[in-house]
Amino acid sequence: MRIKPKSPREALQPEPAPGPPQRSRHVRNPLVILINLIISLAVFGLAALGGVLYFGKEKFEEAGPLEKDATVVISSGAGLSGITDRLSSQGVIEDSLIDEWIFNLGIRFYKNATRLKAGEYAFAPGVSMQQIMTDLVEGNAVTHSVTVPEGWTTAQIIERVRAHPVLVGEITEIPGEGDLLPETYTFARGSTRQEVLDQMKAAQEKLLVEIWERRSEDLPVASPEELVILASIVEKETALADERPRVAGVFVNRLNKNMRLQSDPTILYGLYGGEAWLRDRSAIKQSDLKAENEYNTYQIEGLPPGPIGNPGRAAMEAVANPSRTKDLYFVADGSGGHIFAETYEQHQENVRKWRQIERDLREAERNQPTQPATSN
Repeated sequence: MRIKPKSPREALQPEPAPGPPQRSRHVRNPLVILINLIISLAVFGLAALGGVLYFGKEKFEEAGPLEKDATVVISSGAGLSGITDRLSSQGVIEDSLIDEWIFNLGIRFYKNATRLKAGEYAFAPGVSMQQIMTDLVEGNAVTHSVTVPEGWTTAQIIERVRAHPVLVGEITEIPGEGDLLPETYTFARGSTRQEVLDQMKAAQEKLLVEIWERRSEDLPVASPEELVILASIVEKETALADERPRVAGVFVNRLNKNMRLQSDPTILYGLYGGEAWLRDRSAIKQSDLKAENEYNTYQIEGLPPGPIGNPGRAAMEAVANPSRTKDLYFVADGSGGHIFAETYEQHQENVRKWRQIERDLREAERNQPTQPATSN
């Protein structure tokens, strides 16, 4: 291609400066501007949200303001806002709007707003919001307990349950004698007295089924109910665990020989019912032995019509699998246990020894010098 040379005039004349660059019509479009603005705001918003979430997560997991152990009672139906107010008022979480929001949002984030359980909760110093949530969801409440001694009557058990300061509500259904299992039962604040009694009854029913299935086949008891009756007598005859199977063996042997059980505790129960074990057992008189009532095993054949208390596991297991002996008698030996005998003659000799021990004890008490009164 040939280049046309410039004339002298054209060569001396300056060339015009180039104009400003032209912007694309697409860049100047308002819709594009709006989209760019939205994207920028979204980026800044996500960054801000991430910062808030990070701050909230750190706050939710960090140690809280609680300085000493605290117990908080969360009532049934309190709701998330009510629980938050209770926790903040007792200093378990910070009493500030931000901290309360974080606690509420944290609970909702983990989808636990409807899973928080009522109860009495003990919180340690510095407990975090996350740990509080875990305790409330898992129901890690403070537990209380009531202990029922073996052999107590149902009347005694009901009195203890009624007097418990944590249990609530009235007892609407009185269990029968022998229907309750003596043990230690735990429960949370807010539990009712009837619920605890129902728990004792259910435990007895379950255990009795298991023991009855494992019983010896040749027992002179025809039903689980009769096993409980005999176990309640064994329970009151000895407090020594290793003696229960042997005492049970004596009564089993007597039943098999159609001999009367002749158990002193049955006399007391026949006379005083549920208050029998609040009486002095040594108060039995000859007239009591001859008194006619349906529980007096000196006068009736076989078992009494019902239990004389609520036997424990060991007594029921002893009756289900008693010792295999020929013993038919036993009497106290003065040391908390008993001496056993196969014949009446042996038993009479053991009784004489026991009465001599009693006389010696009374003599020792009479000869013991009295302590002089002290003056202040």
